[in-house]
Amino acid sequence: MRVGIREAIFFIVLLAVPAVSLFYVIWPTKNEISQALAEIDVKQARLDKLDHVRESIEDLSLAIEKGRESIADIERKLPSERGVENILEQVWLIAKSNQLHVKGVKSEKALPAAAYFELPLKMKVEGEFDGFYQFLLEMENLPRITRVHEMDLKRSTPRAGPRDDVPAGWMTAEFTLSIYFESQSQASS
Repeated sequence: MRVGIREAIFFIVLLAVPAVSLFYVIWPTKNEISQALAEIDVKQARLDKLDHVRESIEDLSLAIEKGRESIADIERKLPSERGVENILEQVWLIAKSNQLHVKGVKSEKALPAAAYFELPLKMKVEGEFDGFYQFLLEMENLPRITRVHEMDLKRSTPRAGPRDDVPAGWMTAEFTLSIYFESQSQASS
């Protein structure tokens, strides 16, 4: 069998078709498929993240509702400016019921604290330590928000003069009692 030029050209063309299709069809298509798979992976990751966020939104809305309830509870514990005097009266009665002698109360300027105000009161009380401890426990159970800080406790010692019979366990406490309240202008808005 004799191979001529015509057959050789046909054979070369026959071999060139797959080579050309490899360069111009198969490899570009393979690259497009790889890019499409990468995009699918990215989009699937976004969908998975979106599903996770959607699930947490239900939990988040529940958490937001609980937070709002907590804020409402705290706001119920904030008196108005007029109610501060009632709290001070309650503090005085608690001190008296625990056999403490209030030696002084000095009101300082009300300080803004977030959306509310803080009224610091410098107090000095004297009495038995057990009574003072009970006083602090009862202060903690007040239905209003208060804070005791900057406390200085001193053991009382017998002094010469008219009062040299200081009983054991007698002490003097100086502290700042902060009462939080809502201002009248905020309460009306």
